[in-house]
Amino acid sequence: MKIYEAAGFDEFVLALGYKGEMVKEYFMRYHAMQADLSLDLATGGVRYYDKEPERWRLHLVDTGDQTQTGGRIKRLAPWLDGDTFLLTYGDGVGDIDIRKVLDFHRSHGKLATVTAVRPPARFGGLEMDGDQVMSFAEKPQTGEGWINGGFFVLQRQVLDYIEGDNQSWEGSPLERLTREGQLMAYRHEGFWQPMDTLREKHMLEQLWESGHAPWKVWA
Repeated sequence: MKIYEAAGFDEFVLALGYKGEMVKEYFMRYHAMQADLSLDLATGGVRYYDKEPERWRLHLVDTGDQTQTGGRIKRLAPWLDGDTFLLTYGDGVGDIDIRKVLDFHRSHGKLATVTAVRPPARFGGLEMDGDQVMSFAEKPQTGEGWINGGFFVLQRQVLDYIEGDNQSWEGSPLERLTREGQLMAYRHEGFWQPMDTLREKHMLEQLWESGHAPWKVWA
């Protein structure tokens, strides 16, 4: 959300499912947990001292425990204003300039833009002479081709490509948009990393704690 805020976007619709109540509880307590505060236990009064308060407007929407990714998007239709909206999964980070992705989307006039990224290398590369290892190095991220990075810009018409709760966004809707020539790719050459495994979680936490997290595009 801070990646989007850095590009000037401050209103978010969160599609909640399994354990959505935990997300609601997190944001209901967000102000108190992030700020310094003074308590008057006699009166119950609370005074907050925000260093830099978030200026977000959030809509937390229950989209069902078992609903697939496409169905969740479809259920958000009443909450989407205008003809264009931004979409992301929330489990991948990168030094992505959302404004540039939006400008690219507007330039081609199609219904959908996906941010294409290089998949992070998972294994080290070996150069061998017979059975002897001559060199070992982490495989470069730029040598892996392109995959869906999860940062989309979409026109409202894409909702018509989703049939219902049981449809995944990555299946028939994106396949149909591709067949019809309505899906374009913005190539992001910079940092991108998902957090799908415990190993990736630890790696991202280490980067954050180092003070040099590449996806921290906000001041």
